[in-house]
Amino acid sequence: MAGRLLAHEVADLCLGKQPLKSLSISATVRHALTVLKSTGETHISVWNCDHHHHHQSIISDQDFISDCRCVGKICMVDVICYLCKEDNIKSPSSALDCPVSDLLDGAPAVVTHVEPATSLVEAIDLIIEGAQNLVVPIKSRTTINSKRKQLHRKSSIAPTTHAGGYEFCWLTQEDVIRFLLSSIGLFSPTAAYSVESLGIVSSDILTVNYHSPAAAALGAIQTALADQTSVAVVDDDGTLIGEISPFTLAYCDETAAAAVATLSAGDLMAYIDCGGPPEDIIRVVEARLKERNLNGMLDEFCAYSSGIPLIGCNSSSDEESPLSPAAMKSGRLNRSSSYSARITRRAEAIVCYPGSSLVAVMIQAIAHRVSYVWVIEEDCSVVGIVRFSGILEVFREHLERMMN
Repeated sequence: MAGRLLAHEVADLCLGKQPLKSLSISATVRHALTVLKSTGETHISVWNCDHHHHHQSIISDQDFISDCRCVGKICMVDVICYLCKEDNIKSPSSALDCPVSDLLDGAPAVVTHVEPATSLVEAIDLIIEGAQNLVVPIKSRTTINSKRKQLHRKSSIAPTTHAGGYEFCWLTQEDVIRFLLSSIGLFSPTAAYSVESLGIVSSDILTVNYHSPAAAALGAIQTALADQTSVAVVDDDGTLIGEISPFTLAYCDETAAAAVATLSAGDLMAYIDCGGPPEDIIRVVEARLKERNLNGMLDEFCAYSSGIPLIGCNSSSDEESPLSPAAMKSGRLNRSSSYSARITRRAEAIVCYPGSSLVAVMIQAIAHRVSYVWVIEEDCSVVGIVRFSGILEVFREHLERMMN
């Protein structure tokens, strides 16, 4: 059994994966938004391919793959943070006409190309070193492409078949964790050990006070996006109240930039929560945009907010606010409301305890589609965070022992 696990290649993990929809690095941010909204996917791959060159000459498959590279990925959070910049929030329409390459400037390299024959162990090593997505080439067959074109005839954004007849898919940290979970019996008894005893609870966390301006956490949000973690929202005693998660923000509209720029961290949690922004929070954002003469963003925000359902909220006091610290601690949250088909995540933090087992934390993270879990004490004070990358280090050590 162990030998079969070690013999797996990334191609085995690609079975059933959908081909990537791609975006040219020369596209505008506005077009990137259209693609994100049309596909319903949280991330879109960005490529530097020169297809014209390939159509004009015959090149080898390897030369093609070397020339056609995925240079990064973008999501709605990238757009939101981009629009929050001082110049851009003053004129969001102009900012959206800038090239999508502006979203990648200064971003860490988190996408890595690999061959289908790359071993599982090699893939884990790449992720531990910082890769978030492993891009794998798929040689398309004409019959498959023909059927796929028919399926996507009514779709504005279809999977991209690059010159040379190639499509690509990518593997995420979650894909690898899911794959290892399917063979968890091979990792006994390690899988039953607590996250604390395994030494994978990191105290290097990002936090913001519940009452602090959300804009003060903008840098932390960008860091969390790059690290595939989150920003913990805490009260004055360090108690975990909730989180501002890129995984949640990714399902918002770009006008969430107005909320980030004008609200407190606590109110931003209420805004991005899947129950929908309370009406009084909407009014606060509009008023503050007017105060700052951010007319361009105000126009965008009013056009958006006029088309979404609002939750009435007659009191803004801490005791009655739906996402006040008191309400979060007592669990008084309205779970019955609906917002939009794009909103599928809540602002509640996913938590475990130092004594939680490795396998339990893995299942918890996968169930909530996140790559981290907060670690708290019984009094809800934050101890640290467990990341997929840390979990993979444990599995990598176990696989090393299997090979020896």
